[in-house]
This record gives sequence, structure tokens and C-alpha cells, in this order.
Amino acid sequence: MALSAQEMGQNSKRTQRVPMSRKGNCINNSPMKNFFGLMKQEMYHGESLRTYEDLKRDIESYINYYNNNRIKQKLAGMSPVQYRLHNSQLTA
Repeated sequence: MALSAQEMGQNSKRTQRVPMSRKGNCINNSPMKNFFGLMKQEMYHGESLRTYEDLKRDIESYINYYNNNRIKQKLAGMSPVQYRLHNSQLTA
């Protein structure tokens, strides 16, 4: 039994998976590119290469600093975690 073009289109829509980020669609990657750019600039710009263990430890430490201690003027002088907690208390 042959399917009509309309039926084929409906079937493909049900099973089609959209990729998280397509090539050329930089909007999806913008926050991560920004984070990694800042991390490279602030954490190890100009330093020599490290061992994997040292790099992993330093990245985990930087992520903790970035979320909990890094004050952003855009976030009313609070860290991202403080800002989220502050906003959740205002809406509760």
C-alpha cells in the first residue's frame, strides 16, 4: 500500500528528532561559548599546560567560583546563585 505525500509527511514528523544545536545556529551555544571564553581568560590564560587531574580540579573549582562567588553587576551585585535565591523569595 502506497502512502500519500501528506501521510508520509505526518509519519516523518512523528519520528524526526531535532538536533540540540545545528551548525550555523550559534544562539543555542552562546551561553556556553561565553562561559568557556571567560573561564579560559580568567582561569589559565598564558599558563603552561597541566596534567589532566590538575585541569579537572581547577575547572571544578572555577565552576564553583563562577556560580557561588563571582559577583555580576548585571545581577544586582550578586552571584548567580544568590540572584536565583533572591528572585525565588520575591516570587514566593
